[in-house]
Amino acid sequence: QVQLVESGGGLVQPGGSLRLSCVASGSIFNMYDMGWYRQAPGKQRELVAVITRGGSTNYADSVKGRFTISRDNAKNTVDLQMNSLKPEDTAVYYCNAGRAAWGINVWGQGTQVTVSS
Repeated sequence: QVQLVESGGGLVQPGGSLRLSCVASGSIFNMYDMGWYRQAPGKQRELVAVITRGGSTNYADSVKGRFTISRDNAKNTVDLQMNSLKPEDTAVYYCNAGRAAWGINVWGQGTQVTVSS
């Protein structure tokens, strides 16, 4: 079973940038669709961005033009570059690996992102 470890969260001022990284164990990373989700206090977990096995990307409307998801299959990593951060981006960010046909839906432990002055 794949395991995911996130890093890169922290405290940043509005307008600043952060880069989140997720490292996956195992040798078949390139067979998973990968995503970043977030959950703010009192709210449901929501999709931020996904990148498929083929490299196609999709973003939540709230982050389009500000966030960029990328993957490096040689390093088993998926990153989320977050620019022009807003206070409403404050949440715990989770990495996800999925392959519906295999019944795979794995989550990392999450990393806190706080946007505040």
